[in-house]
Amino acid sequence: MAKQNARPNRLHKAGFYAANALSGVLPWAWWSQQRDRLMSELESLTPSTRADIMARVRYYNRLHHTFAPAPDAEPIRSFSPRNKSSAYYFDLRNVIRYFPRDARVAYQLGDVTRIPEHPRFVKSRPITAGDTNAHSVLLKLNTVRHYVKVEDKLAFEDKHPTAVWRGKSNHPERIAFARKWADSQLCDIGCVRHKEPTVKAYHKPFMTIPEQLEHQFIVSVEGIDVATNLKWIMASNSLCLMRRPRFETWFMEGTLQPDIHYVQLKDDFSDLEQKVTYYRKHPSEAKRIITNARQHAARFSNHNHERLISLLVIDRYLRLSGQI
Repeated sequence: MAKQNARPNRLHKAGFYAANALSGVLPWAWWSQQRDRLMSELESLTPSTRADIMARVRYYNRLHHTFAPAPDAEPIRSFSPRNKSSAYYFDLRNVIRYFPRDARVAYQLGDVTRIPEHPRFVKSRPITAGDTNAHSVLLKLNTVRHYVKVEDKLAFEDKHPTAVWRGKSNHPERIAFARKWADSQLCDIGCVRHKEPTVKAYHKPFMTIPEQLEHQFIVSVEGIDVATNLKWIMASNSLCLMRRPRFETWFMEGTLQPDIHYVQLKDDFSDLEQKVTYYRKHPSEAKRIITNARQHAARFSNHNHERLISLLVIDRYLRLSGQI
């Protein structure tokens, strides 16, 4: 089996930081002009594309009523990289700088698993019924980690008929999952050593994304919030297996349907080998799900649309908070 190239991920990170360093020299007035231009392009889109974009805006920003910004909301002009991860800083800076510098925004960076008291921009939020998570306004953050573009050149039938998973041992459920399936003949499951002082039985060597893509089945396991690998799995020719997600990001994990976009596992992952065995015998069903997954992943690949949606999400926040 031909090895897939592991280099694109390194190039992806280098390109991300280089591009952001260069864009930082442009004046604020230029970004304001670009905002007007981008927002005006909405009307030139086809009705179906425009409807899809506005549906996504309403999904990310579920606020419907006016509100006062959180007490710690800060003016956009004051937003700085101090005490922030550069990945989060660049992504949030890149969209709020289109708006008036005296507008105030509230945000919570990092892995967010609780709904904030006041509306805030976040990367992740709990999946809930209705609009009960409306104070968690989603933006596309930490893209350098969560939106890795990997070209999968292997067809499903050319991959190893086994399941694979690698991830940090940063959550008890991940450790329990790795312990349960570490010795499986149908799976290559293991945690990459995280903070444990000694090597454990559930530890296995690190695997690159291309190495994992050599397997027909890839398991996605949530850590502190969402599973980082879900995006690139669903954009590949491998079948995603996971339990029903509990958190969501810009990727709209809450809209994913079991056995349509992914193979649903029990909450304790006890049916993993059973599901692998079934889809090894029914490759046409596996490839149907893969096709649906790839179509979902493709929704987030149009850079112009992604930027426009981000601006509309922020515009909605600022209008409802009485700042525009």
